[in-house]
Amino acid sequence: MMPWERFAGNLRYLLIGAFPDGPLGGAALTLVLAVASAIASGLLGFAAGIALAMAGRAARVPLLVVIGFFRAIPVLMLIFWTYFLLPILFHVDVPGLAAVVCALSLIGGAYLAHSVHAGIVAVGDAQWQAGLSLGLTRWQTLREVVLPQAVRIMAPSFVNQWVSLVKDTSLAYIVGVNELSFVATQVNNRLMVYPIPVFLFVAFLYLVLCTALDRVAMSWFARRRKSVGEVVEVTAPAV
Repeated sequence: MMPWERFAGNLRYLLIGAFPDGPLGGAALTLVLAVASAIASGLLGFAAGIALAMAGRAARVPLLVVIGFFRAIPVLMLIFWTYFLLPILFHVDVPGLAAVVCALSLIGGAYLAHSVHAGIVAVGDAQWQAGLSLGLTRWQTLREVVLPQAVRIMAPSFVNQWVSLVKDTSLAYIVGVNELSFVATQVNNRLMVYPIPVFLFVAFLYLVLCTALDRVAMSWFARRRKSVGEVVEVTAPAV
């Protein structure tokens, strides 16, 4: 087994990298990448999912093509394209962190778009008809009647996708981002003969991050449901 003194000497680096004397890294940077990507992918997913539900056939087809394109691309390849191809095409410098967040957000948003669309569709036409019969516009019906119910349906899909984002941040190594897996490899190379304890500890950190994200997200959705109250199904008045 690895002596505790040697492991403790690298523990800080695994958790926060070289911070505050250098850039943030390790588990802390993994958390930053995951949270930023989760927020961005959630916003993109909501926007694209609502667009799928509200758009006509002519607009829905190209939107489905774009969403399908990002769903079909491996995360590693999109990170590679964003980091290496965009500077060549547009002559702009793309930081590694930005490339990773952009790639994870686009792919995560593409998956969440279908979750949002499915949640809206699952509410049923009766709720749309009830809202419209009360004099609400289509967008008002979506906001006031449909979405509060759809959020409950789509919540598990959002949490699953966000937990996957935590694990996908490990692919940031391709552009040299010092996230948890990258610094773990550095520590393992430094210690040379103790790979099992190092990577068992890294696996434990990923478990903690994923579990914490799951708890926080589900707690937020639960508070969201309470804030809008128990949704009572609105039925159209009989004629």
